[in-house]
Amino acid sequence: MTINKTLIALALGLSLAACSNADQAADASADAAESATEAQAAADAATGATAEAAQTSADAAAQAADAAAMAAGDAAATGTSDAADAAADTAENAADVADQAADAAEEAPMAEEAPKQ
Repeated sequence: MTINKTLIALALGLSLAACSNADQAADASADAAESATEAQAAADAATGATAEAAQTSADAAAQAADAAAMAAGDAAATGTSDAADAAADTAENAADVADQAADAAEEAPMAEEAPKQ
């Protein structure tokens, strides 16, 4: 009976870890989507030569948000903790890329306004 209880506890622990990782991936996906929205808003506000650079950054943020959403789906669908953890890590990395792209899109209009020497 003790072995059965141990196996049940182990299975529950792995399930909880997978759920936690799926939640982590979903949060990262939401962060990436928010960053993509911010990047697109910055690109829409950009003018002149920097508008193209800002739009490129916004497109990169959107692609990263899509990757994060796919990874979150993978984390939710997987049955193993290791796979869910890897998918959560992928989602977080994609969210980081989206954040960086949003920052680049927001800085693009500032580059145009900088005094020229």
